[in-house]
Amino acid sequence: MSNPLLQAFFVGRAAAEVINERLEVALTDALSEVGKFDAEAREQLRQFTEEVTERANRAAEVANTGQAASSSRQYGSEPVDLQATIDELRAEIALLRNELQRYRSSSV
Repeated sequence: MSNPLLQAFFVGRAAAEVINERLEVALTDALSEVGKFDAEAREQLRQFTEEVTERANRAAEVANTGQAASSSRQYGSEPVDLQATIDELRAEIALLRNELQRYRSSSV
């Protein structure tokens, strides 16, 4: 190749082919990594969802078991308002304390 212009053309063409091949490999590797990351992320999300569902189901079973045990002690089948029950018990305790103080002060 004595013609420098022709040699520059072939060198440029060869350089473009090599760059194109390397870009193709790099792009393929990058897309492969993105696909792998996506698959791993989906798998982790699936596992997370399963774990949350399992825990929720276990908590619901425990709550249902607790309700079954407490509902066997209840006379009616109406749902129990726990806060109302606590408030009633506190009011009864306060009333009993008041009565106890009155009894103690009258005994002295």
